[in-house]
Amino acid sequence: MKSVEIERGKRLKDEPTKGHNRFHPDIPPIVTADEGEEVVLQTRDGVDGQLGPGTTEADMAHMEAGAIHPLTGPVFVKGAQPGDVLEVEFLDIVPQPHAFTAIVPGLGFLRDVFTTPYLVHWQISEGWATSPQLAGVRIPGAPFMGVSAVAPSAGQLRAWTARESALLSRGGMVFPPDATGAIPGRGPAAAEGLRTLPPRENGGNFDVKQLTRGSKLLLPVAVEGALFSTGDGHFAQGDGEVCVTAVEMGATAAVRFRVLKGTGATRAMRGPRFSHAGYFAPPEWASPKGFVAAMGLPLRDDGVNDGENLTLACRNALLNLIDLLQDRGWSREQAYVLCSVAADLRVSNVVDVPNYVVSALIPEAIFAR
Repeated sequence: MKSVEIERGKRLKDEPTKGHNRFHPDIPPIVTADEGEEVVLQTRDGVDGQLGPGTTEADMAHMEAGAIHPLTGPVFVKGAQPGDVLEVEFLDIVPQPHAFTAIVPGLGFLRDVFTTPYLVHWQISEGWATSPQLAGVRIPGAPFMGVSAVAPSAGQLRAWTARESALLSRGGMVFPPDATGAIPGRGPAAAEGLRTLPPRENGGNFDVKQLTRGSKLLLPVAVEGALFSTGDGHFAQGDGEVCVTAVEMGATAAVRFRVLKGTGATRAMRGPRFSHAGYFAPPEWASPKGFVAAMGLPLRDDGVNDGENLTLACRNALLNLIDLLQDRGWSREQAYVLCSVAADLRVSNVVDVPNYVVSALIPEAIFAR
């Protein structure tokens, strides 16, 4: 077994040999693993400890955005070559005792509606997350890693940078390469490295909550050794992670690798794939059992029917559920956080034109009151 241990009281910039926060093929591996060997990786939370216990909304104004998503790795997997597929099996994901959820102005699905910072601190114990900011709520744990990826090739780096630059020029929301806060802090990886906020074909920040213990993640290999990294642990999350954060925690992830030879060359993978042989969470929570829900249709506030707009239907389902939670006594910010950590967004139909339907479900059992 191999392991990478970190000092929990230090940020990545204080231990730069333990990880990175950009994607670039030149970032060297910090550990080498045989196929089938267990590797234990200690990881920091997604904002690199900047919202630890005792911090407040005022501290959010001073966060270093360039330090977001400190990843532990890369791991060089022996035998992995371009054209192969790397199977990553998550053997265990162990949470740290503190976590947070934050509404970050300028980010999130409803960033035009929620423009004021809001911070929730969670205590994690015996499989539950509780918070003084959400008294009477218990969130069941289903830990997973928000970011898992292999390194891009030099060609992918150029192509993905170009396509995101083109999107930025069209008015899209993109974080282009920026060396500010980058680890490594100099050289091509800092100047050209891809930011970690969006997931890409190599994996990354996909925030798929079904990737719990026992799941297997398939990633296409683009460089020798694959160069796998992970971080951004989540104790729990609703499908959508709508306020841009889940129950965010530091974690220890145990993984095992398998190299699927040549499978990437037979048919190009459009993106990562994954599987789970059992329930990703207890079925009463995964389903869930006992819930309240709200629907959304693609109807604009000005009365225009924006037919087949699934994003608008999703937005309206979420706003409808937030209204429902406010009717129950929660503040608007509390309701948004509850949706981000516990509500699931389900595509109910994409055929009943012009009004596709998205439903937002939240389990009743999280509420004690």
